[in-house]
Amino acid sequence: MTRRVLITAGASGIGLAMARSFAASGARVWVSDVDAGALAALPAGINGSRVDVADEGAMAALFGAVKAEWGGLDVICANAGIKGPTAAIEDVALADWRACLAVGLDGAFLAAKYATPMMKQAGSGVMLFTSSTAGIYGFPFRAPYAAAKWAVIGLMKTVAMELGPYGIRANAIVPGNVDGPRMDAVLAAEARTKGMSVAALREGYEQGTALRSFVAAQDVADMALFLASPAARMVSGQALAVDAFTINPDPQV
Repeated sequence: MTRRVLITAGASGIGLAMARSFAASGARVWVSDVDAGALAALPAGINGSRVDVADEGAMAALFGAVKAEWGGLDVICANAGIKGPTAAIEDVALADWRACLAVGLDGAFLAAKYATPMMKQAGSGVMLFTSSTAGIYGFPFRAPYAAAKWAVIGLMKTVAMELGPYGIRANAIVPGNVDGPRMDAVLAAEARTKGMSVAALREGYEQGTALRSFVAAQDVADMALFLASPAARMVSGQALAVDAFTINPDPQV
């Protein structure tokens, strides 16, 4: 049976790498995103919908459309998140805190909530949540982002316990520093906050991993394919890092 895969924030970055990889494996793929331009540029054969994952009505409509079109869902990748502010905790505005958690945590919760009925009916399913090494170690000057990513792991473990009896597995992927435009923006903001050069900060993060490297979006997508496959049929409730083995999460170069 052809797998049916829905990926939130799937039109760029990690989400797009996942979408391409699942499609290449023969799956039917549907992505949501807030970026209309990125959605318009999706590869042929991948469905796309403009959806704010923090809007429950929009998420309910998205899952309703998936059910109407496909009749069910086999894999949900709750991938949406935003970087949030880069600032000392006393300088973080409550509105910015709430916005970051709305996308990163509320969006993951809504994805799980609306995927569950279809998966329960089928007696099987895979839920994948995108967390971050910030959700394991913390991340100075990124309190909202770290809080959201820690909470996603707690959500995942609870969902894995609750839905396991229905044949539904849940895991979190924990990327490290992923090369790309979003990481470039994070590095620029953090470099300003720490009074460092971007080049020095980047080198510090590379040297803070055992493999002395940033991660590619495809590395994360490869983990998603494994976790969604029969080869991972006994893997559930786990937070699995794809981070080149972070040994120093906050280098001060």
